[in-house]
Amino acid sequence: MGIKSWDEIKNSVYGEKGTDRRDELERDFESFKIGILLRQARKEKNLTQSQLASLINKKRSYISRIENNGNNITLKTLYDIVEKGLGGKIKISIDL
Repeated sequence: MGIKSWDEIKNSVYGEKGTDRRDELERDFESFKIGILLRQARKEKNLTQSQLASLINKKRSYISRIENNGNNITLKTLYDIVEKGLGGKIKISIDL
């Protein structure tokens, strides 16, 4: 039995790229990455979740939910967190 790569495992469990289940996995992973990136940026700015929440008029629990799972974050909220809260800029790209 050989060692499988991560792509081979995803293909066997979730299907090939382009299938509904695999696309959903990829979207969920991208959302998770957004949460991780926001947490890292907040920590680099030496802000607590409460401090960041206060800067954008949200609750600390909301920041926690986003950092743990970036699903269902609106673009407006993402811009507020990055620009108002963290003093950064967002770059968005679309791959076709």
